Amino acid sequence: MGYEASIEFSWAPLLVELKEEEENRRVLRLDSIEENAKYWLGVDVLVFDSAHWWTHSGKWSSWDYFKEGARLFTNLNPMVAYEKGLTTWAKWVDLNLDPRRTRVIFRSVSPRHNRENGWQCYKQKEPLVFLGYSPRVPGQLVVLREVLKKMSFPVYLMDVTSMSALRRDGHPSIYAEEGRDREGPASDCSHWCLPGVPDAWNEMLYALL
Repeated sequence: MGYEASIEFSWAPLLVELKEEEENRRVLRLDSIEENAKYWLGVDVLVFDSAHWWTHSGKWSSWDYFKEGARLFTNLNPMVAYEKGLTTWAKWVDLNLDPRRTRVIFRSVSPRHNRENGWQCYKQKEPLVFLGYSPRVPGQLVVLREVLKKMSFPVYLMDVTSMSALRRDGHPSIYAEEGRDREGPASDCSHWCLPGVPDAWNEMLYALL
């Protein structure tokens, strides 16, 4: 394109390392990040995003155990685990990146209009009106803000949460599966249609660059 630029995608949805150990146990190492972070060195602009995968549970969970140091946990509050993992990431950024060389942007959690929020996307075709609407602040965003406050490296928080919360109409809802016109598991209120809301996030990112 003439800009001598390249874009790379590094798959690390939990930021910290997820390992398969003895007896096929999937262990999420809350204080280990080097294997993922080696791809982040020498980059001009880093854009991070980590939130939803931390709340998965049961058969949807990516891990069987949490590990911190030599301690192994089977049960840990998801937001406590998220804070520990995010703190590991923050320490790595503070110690290994130079703000004169690298810009770091962290995109906030994408809101879900799902079951616990009353299936707010079910069959919706119009966005919410901002006036009088007070969106719920996800726990991940609360944790992220607190961790960023403690960092010495200037990380820019690209907050897409509130603006996206208005777009209850932007999800596939029931329309992702033709003929399944019913409220329930078929109503996808977590993912987004494309083109759609994520395009607005890209416009925000473009403006930051």
